[in-house]
Amino acid sequence: MKIFCVGRNYVAHAKELNNEIPEEPIIFMKPKSALLQAHTPFYYPEFTNELHYECELVLRISKNGKYIQDRFASKYYDAVTVGIDFTARDIQTELKEKGLPWEKAKAWDNSAAIGKWIPLQNVKNKKDLNFCLYKNKELVQQGNSSLMINSFDKVVAYISNYFSVNIGDLVFTGTPAGVGECVVGDELEAFIEDDSLLTIEIK
Repeated sequence: MKIFCVGRNYVAHAKELNNEIPEEPIIFMKPKSALLQAHTPFYYPEFTNELHYECELVLRISKNGKYIQDRFASKYYDAVTVGIDFTARDIQTELKEKGLPWEKAKAWDNSAAIGKWIPLQNVKNKKDLNFCLYKNKELVQQGNSSLMINSFDKVVAYISNYFSVNIGDLVFTGTPAGVGECVVGDELEAFIEDDSLLTIEIK
């Protein structure tokens, strides 16, 4: 199982971190060990002093493929959920300044959390899908799939040009504006439309 992630897929988020708008999808990966298992506590990592949440829509790959065309990409994923791409922002900033890879900031154990799956057949319009994140009952992030620079199909097709996609792989499709810090004791709750799909307490 592979975890693909898309960076800077919302204009407002790219701007809030003072990043350029990418001309093509920015892809990075997390290892299988990054996936926070269900019913497993999330512990604040010891190596960072600036842990950030990034709420995203996540796709579940349901068919093996490579070199997939955009128009066929929808056949390769069958469910969506909401996830949190946890980021050690202080570590990432240091790495970016040195021109080094981001893995230490993005790909550590339990840095990817996902909620309950919604079969795409139950989604009215995947191109107009609202999602949001609350921290301690306060709305901190909200987005809509229509605001993505690269759509679900575009992202899956693009990834498949470089990597085989396999059944069970996950695709984090990018975070909207509003990313921010979380500390021990914070409670995070993520929704798609009105459905609460993911709840995490930072321990």
